[in-house]
Amino acid sequence: MTDANYNRFAGQNVKRIEAISDGVFAVALTLLVLDIRVPVTEAIHSEGDLVHALCGLMPKFLSYFLSFMTLGIFWTGQSAQYYYIERSDRDLSWISLFFLLFVSLLPFSTAFLSAFLPYKFPVFVYWLNIFMLGFSLYIHWQYAYKKGFVNAPESERAAIGKAIKLRIIRAQTLYGCAALLCLVNSYLSIAMIILIQLNYALGLVSGREKNR
Repeated sequence: MTDANYNRFAGQNVKRIEAISDGVFAVALTLLVLDIRVPVTEAIHSEGDLVHALCGLMPKFLSYFLSFMTLGIFWTGQSAQYYYIERSDRDLSWISLFFLLFVSLLPFSTAFLSAFLPYKFPVFVYWLNIFMLGFSLYIHWQYAYKKGFVNAPESERAAIGKAIKLRIIRAQTLYGCAALLCLVNSYLSIAMIILIQLNYALGLVSGREKNR
């Protein structure tokens, strides 16, 4: 069997791609919390020590919350695409795996950020992780759309494609602006990223636009 024949049928099972995606997201979401460790008991001698130790973990809780929302938003974004993608091929499967590569890297960039929260470079690393997630998700939809793998009514197909791409572009633009704020203050940058994520998680702006 030639490579050309193999490539014609490899990677066509959409359900398999969705299954591994859900698995990688589940593992990544679980790994996030492992960066938060219970205070060492030998260092605790009073209620005050315990409260102080717990307060010292706040940067890690902040990073955990930040990244849990990040993964939730991208899981929702990928799920929205697969709601319309009914077929696949070898190349689309590898684009999906490329996307999952950056999903699995997020626990590391989160731990790096929480360990060095006052510094600018960890914010850049974290933003780069988010950018690559958005970039690969955009390429994923663009490829599926051009290959005709999208199953949607002809009257709605263009509008659906435009909405999915614009959502990614707008989000990445906002994330980029938020990352630049680390040049002023890293905490300000992180606060802005959280606000952007809350907007996309809760649909605040889109909800207001829909009601107009």
